[in-house]
Amino acid sequence: MKYMLLFYVADDAMQNLSPDELQGIQRQWGVFLNDVKGAPGASTDGLAPVTAATTVRVRNGKTLTTDGPFAETHEHLGGYLLVDCKDLDEAIRWAEKVPHARYGSVEIRPMWNAAAG
Repeated sequence: MKYMLLFYVADDAMQNLSPDELQGIQRQWGVFLNDVKGAPGASTDGLAPVTAATTVRVRNGKTLTTDGPFAETHEHLGGYLLVDCKDLDEAIRWAEKVPHARYGSVEIRPMWNAAAG
């Protein structure tokens, strides 16, 4: 099943970071992007309803999941990744790797397949 991972981050999340912290985040993105090089490409399929969403946050090394697209109101969509996974658990493992999960959140939505009904 295809899952769209939507990356949310607060506007001010990066403002008070030191140059070393910013370089660390850039390195995290480099590792993450290297990990997903073999992942399936983007698609023009529609998204499933928001009632099918799961939001992932990683805080103090602990993964927290919430049913629904409950990003904080001060967060905005900063990017996305489309992945083909066997189930939601695998999609959550991908979401845990997204650097935004550490200072924002990652919403997971199954892709809607009109052909499947």
